[in-house]
Amino acid sequence: MATESEERRQEENRRKAISSRRTVADYGMGLIYTAMGAFFMFSDKMGVELEFPPKPFNYVFGGLCLLYGGFRIYRGYKKNYFR
Repeated sequence: MATESEERRQEENRRKAISSRRTVADYGMGLIYTAMGAFFMFSDKMGVELEFPPKPFNYVFGGLCLLYGGFRIYRGYKKNYFR
């Protein structure tokens, strides 16, 4: 039978492991969304012609991806998962 301090330590270790996994996931997904947003925003300047999304949609969707990617990176930086 584990003592109360051991249980508290195990819970703290579990929370640290979850926090570190979520931080890595937030940074990774933030970079992916930011790269995707930059691609949609600047695809015409890179010489890539996209047929499907019309031009205003490229900029709107790219801007939204940049904002959400920035939010995911910020959330990974703050690590405010259990509050």
